[in-house]
Amino acid sequence: MSETQFDYDLVIIGAGVGGHGAALHAVKCGLKTAIVEAADMGGTCVNRGCIPSKALLAASGKVREMRDQKHLSEMGINVGAVDFSREAIAAHATDLVNKIQSDLTNSLKRLNVDIIRGWGKIDGVQKVCVIGEDGVKNITAKEIMICTGSKPFVPPGIQVDGKTVFTSDDAVRLETLPQWVAIIGSGYIGLEFSDVYTALGCEITMIEALDDLMPGFDPEIAKLAKRALIDSRDIETYTGVFATKVIPGSPVKIELTDAKTKEVVENLEVDACLVATGRVPATKNLGLDAVGVETDRRGFIEVNDKMQVIKDGQPVPHLWAVGDATGKMMLAHAASGQGVVAVENMIGNAMTVDYAAIPAAAFTHPEISYVGMSEPQAKEAAEKGGFEIATAKTYFKGNSKALAEKETDGIAKIIYRKDTGELLGVHIMGIHASDLIQEAANAIAEKKPVQELAFNVHAHPTLSEVLDEAYKRAKVTA
Repeated sequence: MSETQFDYDLVIIGAGVGGHGAALHAVKCGLKTAIVEAADMGGTCVNRGCIPSKALLAASGKVREMRDQKHLSEMGINVGAVDFSREAIAAHATDLVNKIQSDLTNSLKRLNVDIIRGWGKIDGVQKVCVIGEDGVKNITAKEIMICTGSKPFVPPGIQVDGKTVFTSDDAVRLETLPQWVAIIGSGYIGLEFSDVYTALGCEITMIEALDDLMPGFDPEIAKLAKRALIDSRDIETYTGVFATKVIPGSPVKIELTDAKTKEVVENLEVDACLVATGRVPATKNLGLDAVGVETDRRGFIEVNDKMQVIKDGQPVPHLWAVGDATGKMMLAHAASGQGVVAVENMIGNAMTVDYAAIPAAAFTHPEISYVGMSEPQAKEAAEKGGFEIATAKTYFKGNSKALAEKETDGIAKIIYRKDTGELLGVHIMGIHASDLIQEAANAIAEKKPVQELAFNVHAHPTLSEVLDEAYKRAKVTA
């Protein structure tokens, strides 16, 4: 089939953030593009993830702030009783979802990206079939990109009814505010919802299967974050236990089993339970077998750093995958970046994804953000690579802007090579940490050593000076 005989240069299956970013870049590069979506435009991020959860965090954060009489009085502010409407907060999240979903759809239409509604499947080499309400539509494409995202993982033994036992997909609608909520999992999803619920008056029990809370974060940051986000709030915790049975109802019944001995150690009865145990790829029924591709045992599609789908160690011609479906880095902005990289490679511009320079954040109060390696990861890399690492830390309590805001609970920690000064990882906990981390991510992407970063001039007084001070404190032995 000649290039001119294809219906499209690129067909994207999945209109989440990854697919949307890829489509915009493809049009910019002159590719005739179509995007296939069976459900909501915008995928998980816009409809059930990043966007509505940040709206809830913003609103509940205001409630927390205005109810903190001690903090306000220290700045000479006195307020009366603070009230809120759960329905109005939920509507704020829904309205934001609708606006961004509309903006996303309109941006595609403006650029003449064809939006095809229905379930997209690979139907052979450079072929896609779309099963929609009007029947089956067969289309051809020079390149095909899979951007189907992920869905919440529900472990065996947990029954979900969407009302008393639910995942983050349901929680973002904030249909109720149960008095006592158990949250299974202490990753960023569990942390963010514990932030929302406690600000709005709920009691929390957090259940973590591993021995330490917040296992995905740098251990030192996790220890400090635990004091700020858990110990100081109405949250009880269990670690080293599995929720082996969760039965919906009133009350919800939860059986806790010791992770090591496998013995039942506790039976809880709570008003509701949020299952925040991670996510799994949405890669079933995509027709991958039509081109001989199999997912791994967890369901992820194997790709290289150019985002080409891999089969038997080799790239599959004209087939690409980005985002959560690949399991590389399950973040919305990572998916968008991967989509751009894939398109660049399609048009002959060799490019790979630099995962070390992609930041992540938990939008709690205070926030946590990081980019690159944790200290244990850096130590492991140093042992393998034959070099030494060092850390430098600064605290928000010494930052003028944080002092002015009376938001001094926080730390910035950098991890670097002692010989070359190469920045390996940066971790921040504190006010606006999610915004501050981008400077560090850019520095890692540009391979800037700490001795060079130490000469950058930062505006004063700003929170960015916590990083400036950390760079200046770093000592290089080379």
